[in-house]
Amino acid sequence: MVAATDTALDLETTSDLETTLKALASERRLQILKWLKDTEAHFPPQVHGHPIDDGACNQFIADKLGVSQPAASRHLKVLVDAGLIIATPRKGWTYYKRDEAALAGLKHVVNDL
Repeated sequence: MVAATDTALDLETTSDLETTLKALASERRLQILKWLKDTEAHFPPQVHGHPIDDGACNQFIADKLGVSQPAASRHLKVLVDAGLIIATPRKGWTYYKRDEAALAGLKHVVNDL
């Protein structure tokens, strides 16, 4: 698993980097990351979670992807496990937002390759 520190990822081994890059090796997961960059523009208003503070509701992400809830959850879990997004449970729903520090750290690590 990849851990974020300030603005850099702590990639202890090449397998950590490989896990993170594999998480990005999916068109749907890349699309989720793009949508989460501007949650308010890509998802409808939410009842319980704030789009900036909490991100987008898992159901809205599934609907926008055009996949079942379990399929969306698998994609989201891969991104969470890679440390690229943050899951926030709220009132029976889970909201997802980008981990901007982790994404900036990944960019730095890739630039140093």
